[in-house]
Order: sequence, then structure tokens, then C-alpha cells
Amino acid sequence: MRIAVASENGMVTGHFGHCEGFLIFDEKNNEIIAEEMVPNPGHKPGFLPNFLADRGVNVIISGGMGGGAVEIFNERNVEVIVGASGNAKKAAEAYLAGELKSTGSVCHEHAHHDECGN
Repeated sequence: MRIAVASENGMVTGHFGHCEGFLIFDEKNNEIIAEEMVPNPGHKPGFLPNFLADRGVNVIISGGMGGGAVEIFNERNVEVIVGASGNAKKAAEAYLAGELKSTGSVCHEHAHHDECGN
């Protein structure tokens, strides 16, 4: 399984599309066995969900995310966890332990992206 966390400086970011990059964790037997930082290639509607799904991501973790991105992830069979915060690796580990659940925090206005996840 591959888990991507929208992050900035190792922390979960509040808004998926405007993050610095994605920490991608590879999991085997419920343990993280590898990680890589993939820089955000740019915020274009509909691009990032497909970009991550094409990299084999099965789960995306973020503080907040727009409804369009959630729909594309759902179409690509990528589980969406929103409402997360704190250390990105700890968020991925909490997900693996069954301790991280989505709050359904969907951003509706890009004009207010700095407030998403608050």
C-alpha cells in the first residue's frame, strides 16, 4: 500500500492543492518500509488526484481538500482522509493503526484556502 500525505516541512498541510509536496510512504505488513518526498507539480483542477493515483497511491491524507479532488480520488479508488493535522509520518502510522479517520472536512471556496482545516 502507498500512502500520500499532503505536507509542508514534514507536517500535514491544511489544504491539499497548495501544499509544498507529498510525503509518500510505502507500507508492508502494516509498517512503513520506505518514504519519498514528491514536490507538488502545481495546482491545476483535476491534475493532482490523477498524478498521485498514477504513482500507485492508495490513500491520501490531508487537512482539507476540495470536493472535485475528493470525487476524482473516489473514481480512482483512492481512500481520502481529511481533517488530519500534525506530523505527516505519524499521521500515516496512525492510519495504519486504524486510529486516523476522515472528518469529511471538504473545502468549498478556493478564495479561503488558508482557512481550510481550521
